[in-house]
Amino acid sequence: MTQRQNFSSGGAREPVIGYSRSVRVGPQVFVSGCTAYGPDGQIVGKGDLYAQTKQVIANVENGLRLAGAELRHVVRTRIYVTDMERWEDAARAHGEAFGEIRPACTFLGVTRLVTPEMLVEIDADAVIGD
Repeated sequence: MTQRQNFSSGGAREPVIGYSRSVRVGPQVFVSGCTAYGPDGQIVGKGDLYAQTKQVIANVENGLRLAGAELRHVVRTRIYVTDMERWEDAARAHGEAFGEIRPACTFLGVTRLVTPEMLVEIDADAVIGD
């Protein structure tokens, strides 16, 4: 049986909600939805979808790193944006990080995220094996 490993980023909501930042099962890594919280616990880039997406991807990368993976291992991303009229701002940041990797990707428009300042959330799946 493949062992499951849970990884925490130390976020205050993880134990309250009952989730892990990332979970590794064998070569597969699953990163929970990340938002634009910076190291100081504040939202980065308020009102700026591009800046928030850059921070979100940095947070995804940290979740991957906790489990021994890197952006190059990502095979799927899901991007949730609160304003689909501005989806290209998120797409540009995603393309900068994943343009060579080219994971499967889905964009979804949502009414809102946990707080009104959050404009984007991304989760990712990765497979380590190269």
